[in-house]
Amino acid sequence: MRILAIEPYFGGSHRAFLEGWERYSRHTWTLVGLPDYKWKWRMRHASLTLAEEINRQLDEGHSWDLLFCSDMLNLPEFMGMVSSPISALPAVVYFHENQLTYPTRQPRDYHYGYSNFLSALRADAVWFNSHFHEVEFLEGIEQFLRRMPDYQHLDAVEKIRNKASVQPPGFEPPPTNQPTRDNEREASLEPLRILWCARWEHDKNAELFFAALRRLKAEQARFRLAVIGPSFRDVPDVFGKANSEFESEIDYWGHQASREDYGKVLSWADVVVSTAVHEFFGLSVVEAVLAGAFPLLPERLAYPEVLGAQEPLILQEHFYQGGEQSLADRLRKLVERKENGRLWQDTDRVLRNRLEVLTWPQHAQKLDSAVEFATNQKKATS
Repeated sequence: MRILAIEPYFGGSHRAFLEGWERYSRHTWTLVGLPDYKWKWRMRHASLTLAEEINRQLDEGHSWDLLFCSDMLNLPEFMGMVSSPISALPAVVYFHENQLTYPTRQPRDYHYGYSNFLSALRADAVWFNSHFHEVEFLEGIEQFLRRMPDYQHLDAVEKIRNKASVQPPGFEPPPTNQPTRDNEREASLEPLRILWCARWEHDKNAELFFAALRRLKAEQARFRLAVIGPSFRDVPDVFGKANSEFESEIDYWGHQASREDYGKVLSWADVVVSTAVHEFFGLSVVEAVLAGAFPLLPERLAYPEVLGAQEPLILQEHFYQGGEQSLADRLRKLVERKENGRLWQDTDRVLRNRLEVLTWPQHAQKLDSAVEFATNQKKATS
C-alpha cells in the first residue's frame, strides 16, 4: 500500500511517530510536512500550503492508496483544495492531542477545537493515542455543541465514535546495553536517581514535584536529580527557583540537544516521576520505563490505562494519590529500597512485557494492519 502522510507540525513526537512507523512498515510512504513552528499558524494555513504541494506531486505522476494526517490538519479544508484523486482516498486522522480539551492558561480559541471536530467527522477512521483521550475528546465535543444556539449537530458525535479506535504510538526499542539497576551492591551505594521529563509548562505541575523533593531534602534523604524536557517562551518560574535550590543534587537539567543525550539521561534514571495534571498518553514516561526506570505516576489521566493499573501489584507499586506529602512518602520508600539493594518488587518484567509490544518492530505491523482495514472499509462502503 502507498500511504501519503500529511503533517503540518513535522517535529517532536509527531515526527518521531511517522518516521518510526515508516522505518518498520511494510507499506510505502510519502511524508509531506512543515516545520514545527508557530502551531496556530500551521493549523490555519497548512491545508492550503500542503494542498498546493500535493497537487504538484500529482501533476508529476505520484499516486497513493490512503491519506494519513494528524489532528493539526484541517482535513475538510485540505480535501476541498486537492484534486479528486486525493479527496477520494480513504483518510485516517491521528489525534496526538486536541485543541478542545488541551489545557491552556489563555482564553481558548474554539476555532481550533472545532477544526479538530470537523476533521474527525470528515475522516474515514479516527485514531486516538489512548482511550482516555478518546473519551475526553468526545465528551468535550458534545458539551461544546450543546452550548451552541442552534444547528448543534449532536448526531455527529456518535458518527465519530463509531469510526474511532485507540492506536497507541510506537517507540524505538531500548538500547541493549542498559545498565543493571538492581541486585548489585555497588548500585545500592549510589543515591536514588530521580528523573522528571516533560514539557516545561504549567499542565505538567512541576511545583508539586519540587515541593516533594523539598521534603526529601529536608529529611536529608540521598538523591540525584535530572529535570529535562522542552521549554518554550513562557517557562514557569518554579524551574528557575528549583535550579538554584537543588543545585547540589542536579546531574542533568534542561532540553537535551540530541536523541543520544536524551537516551543517556533515561538510562541514567532509577525512577521517573510524573506530576502532570493533563496527559493524553505519556510518551516520555513510557520511553523512560523502556529504558529501565521505575515509574511513579498519579493515578489518573492516561497513565493507569497505559501501564496496566488494573493489575493490583502495578497499581500498588507505581501509582500515587494525593499531593506533595504522598509523593514525598513514596519517594522516601524508594530511596530506602535503593539503599537496601532492590528497588523493584517483581513488576519490572510485567511492565516490560506490556510496553515492549509498543516498540516499532512489533507495533508497526499492527498499525499497518489497521490502515489496511481502514482502506478495505472505505472500498466496501463506496
